[in-house]
Amino acid sequence: MSPAPIIELEEVTKIYPLASGDVVALDHVTLSIDEGEFVAIMGPSGSGKSTLLNQIGRLDVPSSGRLRIAGADIGRMTDHELTDLRLKTLGYIFQKFNLLPLLTAFENVEYPYLMKHRQNDTAGVISRLLGSFGIDPALAAHRPAELSGGQQQRVAIARALVNDPAILICDEPTGNLDTKTGTQIMETLTDLNNRGRTIVIVTHDPTVATYADRTITIRDGRASLRAAASSSSWPCAASGSTSCAPCSPHSAS
Repeated sequence: MSPAPIIELEEVTKIYPLASGDVVALDHVTLSIDEGEFVAIMGPSGSGKSTLLNQIGRLDVPSSGRLRIAGADIGRMTDHELTDLRLKTLGYIFQKFNLLPLLTAFENVEYPYLMKHRQNDTAGVISRLLGSFGIDPALAAHRPAELSGGQQQRVAIARALVNDPAILICDEPTGNLDTKTGTQIMETLTDLNNRGRTIVIVTHDPTVATYADRTITIRDGRASLRAAASSSSWPCAASGSTSCAPCSPHSAS
């Protein structure tokens, strides 16, 4: 039996009214993403891809159309239900990390945990999660400005995962990283997908898109679909090879 869609858009349109004339950012987009899929969204600047990601991530609302997340009709949910959805079902990873500058790495990950559980982490969940991404207690005590770009993005991934969301929404997660670190981040996302997490990623980079099961291309607010390439052409972080057969976690399924 095929997986059930975890994200469904039906005739979703987003119009931004401007004095110079309305801008149609999304034009009757209909698509579905199955549970456990890794999907890339690509398109030129101004095509509507970030608008589409914001609809899926509930950072914006459509002008018309229907959106379902995990079977729930978003248009029929209360503000409280939407907040609960964002806390429990969706995790966000941003290009510029969006870590709170006055909080330590640990506190940045702890913040959404406290919002969901309304109590401190007494079981060591946050420390173990940070440790799994190479952020030891000493690094976790640092503020974002004291960390490298790769370390900040790992903290951001840990923050996105701390409430165990079913869906990861990624907006250019390698955009501010060097090639080696970007490869490591993509291999991390691939591993998370292999363990059942649904991942939706916006990228300008076609080599990043090859990690996905398929690509949604947005042009002039309309969507078209295509399968991903058979494997990534990014060099493996471990070997530097573009065809690292022994580890090959970044091959598209």
